[in-house]
Amino acid sequence: MNGINYSGTTQQRSSVQSVPKISDDQLAEIHEAFSLFDTNKDGLIDFFELKVAMRALGFNQKKQEVLQILQDHGTDESSGSIDRESFTRVMADMISRRDPVEEYRKAFKLIDENNKGKITVSNLERIARELGETISKEEIQAMVDEFDLDQDGGINEDEFIKIMTSGQ
Repeated sequence: MNGINYSGTTQQRSSVQSVPKISDDQLAEIHEAFSLFDTNKDGLIDFFELKVAMRALGFNQKKQEVLQILQDHGTDESSGSIDRESFTRVMADMISRRDPVEEYRKAFKLIDENNKGKITVSNLERIARELGETISKEEIQAMVDEFDLDQDGGINEDEFIKIMTSGQ
């Protein structure tokens, strides 16, 4: 599953190089999720911890999919656990195969909390507050004005995706 096939502890330890290419920030998120849900700090997470850790990273897998990951990548069949290296490999693979445009659409929907079809100054003020950023209303308005191509007072989904993909 997920293009990763290996078994046995020795082979797992030697295949660190097989982690798919992801950003340092994404790798840090994976490690943080593992550490957060490895509640007893034994270097392993079980089925329930794995399911929650995956959800924290944006993957809402079904029970059978999580069980399959444990079967394919777990430490051994009887423990029902996965170690940090295997978790990192599996999550890096899943993250590397995400469709960036689909991720931008999800982000847009989260920011557009009133489902108006556009991101407004008030949406961005809320996000800035939640992130602890101090940005004046005038600065936020200037950002919206710059990217509001159809000049309807907000950034629609197409404009948002254009902004997000322009740096790639």
